Amino acid sequence: MAAKRLELLKDAFPRTRQVAVLLNPDSSGHKLTFTAMQATAKSLKLELHQFGARGPSEFESAFAAMAKRRVDAVVTSQDSMRTDNAGAIANLAAKMRLPSVGFPEFAEAGGLMAYGVNRVEFFRRAAYFVDRILKGARPGDLPVEQATRFETVLNLKSAKALGLQFPQAVLARADRVIE
Repeated sequence: MAAKRLELLKDAFPRTRQVAVLLNPDSSGHKLTFTAMQATAKSLKLELHQFGARGPSEFESAFAAMAKRRVDAVVTSQDSMRTDNAGAIANLAAKMRLPSVGFPEFAEAGGLMAYGVNRVEFFRRAAYFVDRILKGARPGDLPVEQATRFETVLNLKSAKALGLQFPQAVLARADRVIE
């Protein structure tokens, strides 16, 4: 998903070259996420800069470092801490006037764009499995499933506040638009 977020960012803002990636250094998957993003960034002619923030108290210093680096945009990874603090991250990105992309809750909290799992569908499927187990199915006999529905969310209110417009092609492929 992180790679798809980069693609969305580049499609929406083709002049973007320098991209900050806000990661949690304590997250077990941050290295894997950044490595996947680097491969995509190379093909999109983007230069990635990694900025770590373990918690909300480190967000401002991470964004100050982004300002020094003069990045064009910011991508945020998703973990429970970032989901809980999506509004704070979105506010800092807006304060710096940076286009931003993250997970759906991030766009709902004021971030500019998002690409991620449709959580409603995800939780419905989880409920299905809980129901099967409560009715006697052995968990080991149930199939493993991965998310199959992802959504692109655009926040027009945030775009307007930043003085940005989405290209028509990006607007056309949005699953949800926040006005």
